[in-house]
Amino acid sequence: MEKDIKKALETRILVLDGAMGTMLQRYKFTEEDFRGERFKTFEYPLQGNNDLLSITQPHAIGEIHAKYFEAGADIVETNTFSSTRIGMADYHLEDLVYELNFESAKIARKVADEFTAKQPGKPRFVAGAMGPTNRTASMSPDVNDPGFRAVTFDDLRLAYTEQIEGLIDGGVDLLLVETIFDTLNAKAALFAIEEVKAARNLDIPIMVSGTITDASGRTLSGQTAEAFLISISHIPLLSVGFNCALGADQLLPYVKRLSNQSPFYISAYPNAGLPNHFGEYDQTAEEMQALVRKYLEEHVVNIIGGCCGTTPEHIALIAEIAQTFPPRQVLASSLS
Repeated sequence: MEKDIKKALETRILVLDGAMGTMLQRYKFTEEDFRGERFKTFEYPLQGNNDLLSITQPHAIGEIHAKYFEAGADIVETNTFSSTRIGMADYHLEDLVYELNFESAKIARKVADEFTAKQPGKPRFVAGAMGPTNRTASMSPDVNDPGFRAVTFDDLRLAYTEQIEGLIDGGVDLLLVETIFDTLNAKAALFAIEEVKAARNLDIPIMVSGTITDASGRTLSGQTAEAFLISISHIPLLSVGFNCALGADQLLPYVKRLSNQSPFYISAYPNAGLPNHFGEYDQTAEEMQALVRKYLEEHVVNIIGGCCGTTPEHIALIAEIAQTFPPRQVLASSLS
């Protein structure tokens, strides 16, 4: 599929899906729903482990993927944001990691293939979502011990390797290392990807997406947009971009800075504005469409989508305008 996605990116702006968590909230799943039959007697609580729903409520995950494809998405992300040994430790489900990734990828693959079969001229792609974990490799969680680390590079590398194996075996087209707040964590993920690629003698496109955490314009570990780009540019990436934390209007300046410097395709999937006092996102699909239009008018993106608070309604309006603009131009030599 690699050539297909590169071919598609040469001719048009591709649309990424919206939020998985926002959509799952609509189902109002209970503890019993999260457990399903298989985990009925599991001794620890499981509600809130959205990734587990790929095993216990696979129909819901498939429905959400289908809704995003129907809205016009070209790429959906697997339901695997926290599917690493580190992320699953909170739920005592570390041994489930390979299965979670494999099953999540399989669900998305099946739905993508169904849509591609109906519309061969618009192939649908599956991105294996690899979140940042809930630990940071470059900073101490203990203010009294700056040298302490809650996780090592090797811990992360091994955790990501297990995730990558499951995603690839499940049939993803590309890997998406996303919501990066600590570039050292991302480097462990990228190192693991390169190791798996070499061991399997395969080439799989890689998307990388960082997150600017506040108005300082830096990642949580302190990097500017330019520093973030430089520190991952040694890997042959398909795309680099930003997602989460900010709404489309706040994120645009940082995406522009990447666009001005990057030899790779550029992605952006902002939140539906900023959360209100209840942690909910109020920005409507129409409001977000108007803000995303600026990205397209300024030709700074090749892949556009939505993060927290976005729904198929948001993605439908983004897809509607994305097809009316040409993609950001990338020098062919820089992507060879």
